[in-house]
Amino acid sequence: MSFFGACMNPIQSLLVALPPETAHNLAMSALSSARHLPGKVTPLAGKQSTFLGKSLRNRIGLAAGLDKNAEAVLGLARCGFGFVEVGTVTPLAQPGNPKPRMFRLPEHGALINRMGFNNHGMHTMARRLSAVRESGRLNGTLLGVNLGKNKDTPNDQAVSDYVKGMDCLHTYADYFTINLSSPNTPGLRALQHGQALHTLLSKVKEQQLALAGSSTPVPLMLKVAPDLDQAEVGQIAEQVIACEFDGLIATNTTVARDAVAGHQHAAEQGGLSGAPLAQRSVEVVRQFRRELPEQVAIVGVGGISSAEDARTMLDAGAQALQIYTSFIYQGTNLVRNLVESTIEP
Repeated sequence: MSFFGACMNPIQSLLVALPPETAHNLAMSALSSARHLPGKVTPLAGKQSTFLGKSLRNRIGLAAGLDKNAEAVLGLARCGFGFVEVGTVTPLAQPGNPKPRMFRLPEHGALINRMGFNNHGMHTMARRLSAVRESGRLNGTLLGVNLGKNKDTPNDQAVSDYVKGMDCLHTYADYFTINLSSPNTPGLRALQHGQALHTLLSKVKEQQLALAGSSTPVPLMLKVAPDLDQAEVGQIAEQVIACEFDGLIATNTTVARDAVAGHQHAAEQGGLSGAPLAQRSVEVVRQFRRELPEQVAIVGVGGISSAEDARTMLDAGAQALQIYTSFIYQGTNLVRNLVESTIEP
């Protein structure tokens, strides 16, 4: 049995015996039903800190991609996360890429997905987040909203999709993440570079300030790919500073396959996530930390599967962490272990 198999509880073991999307849908249905449980939902007690100008009860968050439609916010918050990020959401609902589009690599503690921003659209998410906020039950868990563009929106019009998402959802979000780094929407990653990046980030910044008026703006994060060289890291950091973004999330999934070469699913198109990404994500975080001023927050994500991984990412310069693939394999016990292991610096 692999390490990840040994860490699974019975529910996890049952879910991973099912096809990946079937298991995902069942898990989301179960987590969604948790909204019927009484009482307020509070994060696990961990190292309290200030994150994007807000109080963060612990430094462990859930990355975008699991709850694409904000169907299970309260259920996921019950798992103890200090912050939960929903999405990626686009202005219009879209089905995503053809199935099958998610593949498990349990021997590597990894997944490959080419979901393609399948989601119910921003208006459906707004209704669900409105219900969460009106319930008053989210007691300290920060809520991020990850924004993307529709597949059919040309890159030169992409900013309009991000602006629409901000306009629709800013009432409910503790922060926005601008996702330009998924490998599963054709051409999206081209927006991470050059004039295209500057134009998009500057217009998003303008919208942030316009929506805020005299109120405090909803903070902006940029999510970047792991497949960047040093020059690209420097160029992106320049634009994050110039456009006064509040933070960076590093990293998204990778298109590299070196770490899983020979696996039956290694040739599948899409983004690889999980343990094989850990070393590269840490290095990208370290590079950005050298380039960015201290007040620009960095969230480290990618391959965090243990307390040691978490401490390594924090040592590289991340202020907070997110998990996704390891949560699928290991479940809620991992959240508690990571919170406890990151109480001290």
